[in-house]
Amino acid sequence: MSTNTAKSSNIAPDTKTHLLETGYQLIAKKGFTAVGIKQILDTAGVPKGSFYHYFASKEVFGEAIIDTYFTHYKTRLDIIERQDINAQQKIYNYFQNWYDTQQNGCDDGKCLVVKLSAEVADMSEPMRIALNAGYQQTVNWLSDQIKAGWADGSILQPDNIAAESIAKRWYFAWLGASLIAKISQTNTPLAEVWQMTTSQLGR
Repeated sequence: MSTNTAKSSNIAPDTKTHLLETGYQLIAKKGFTAVGIKQILDTAGVPKGSFYHYFASKEVFGEAIIDTYFTHYKTRLDIIERQDINAQQKIYNYFQNWYDTQQNGCDDGKCLVVKLSAEVADMSEPMRIALNAGYQQTVNWLSDQIKAGWADGSILQPDNIAAESIAKRWYFAWLGASLIAKISQTNTPLAEVWQMTTSQLGR
C-alpha cells in the first residue's frame, strides 16, 4: 500500500502538469471555447478519468491554467527584480521583452491574457477573478519599480500622480495595444505604446 502511494505521488503531479501544459498551448492558440476536453486529452495522450481526477470541470481546468501562467510570470518578474540595474532599466527591460515577444502574431508563448481576457470575463467568474489577480500582480510589480525609480533617481517623479496609477496606465495601454496588434495583424500599436512608455521613462 505504501509503495503504491509513493508511485502515485511520483506520477500524479507529472500527469497534472502535462495536462496543464497541453491545455495552455492549445488554448493560447485557439481560445478557451474552441478547445474541448476531448482535444486536450487526445493531444496529451491522457485518459478522460485522469482529467477529472484533477479537474472537476473545464472551467476549473481553465482557472488552473491561468494560475499556473501567472505563477511562471511572477518568476520572470522576480528575475528582472534581482538584476543589478536601476529601476528604470528594469521597467525598460520588462516592456522591451513584451514588445519583442508580442510582435508578428500570437503563438502559445505570447497571448494567453490577451486571448482570454475578453473571452472568459463574462462566461466564467472564477477565471475572471484569476485573470484579475494576475493583472494586479503585474501592476503591483510595476508600481514598486516606479517607486524604486523615484527613490534611486532613475525615473522623474511627476506631481500628483501615484505610482500605481502610472503602472495601470502603462499596463492598460500595453494590453490594449497587444489586442489591437492581433486584430490588425500589424506591429504599429505596439510600436506606439513602446514609444510612449520609453518617453515617459525618460529614455
